[in-house]
Amino acid sequence: MKDPNQKYTDKKLLVKGIKRMAISIPLLVLTTYILTFAFLNKETIPLYVFLPLGIIFMGITIYLIFNGLKKILSAVFDK
Repeated sequence: MKDPNQKYTDKKLLVKGIKRMAISIPLLVLTTYILTFAFLNKETIPLYVFLPLGIIFMGITIYLIFNGLKKILSAVFDK
């Protein structure tokens, strides 16, 4: 018999977390490529353009990964 006080997964919050993770994984690959491109062109102008962009996007990527994991965990384990 089912317990009426049993807690279930919040599906809307789980979907939000999965979407954040789905966005962050390709962004992680892209920012790694941008940083590598910037460091390979140390003597030219792209270093000054792509290095700050890569650093900013990497910060956004790390934020999205942790925020997505937090949402997934709270959807599964919270009320």
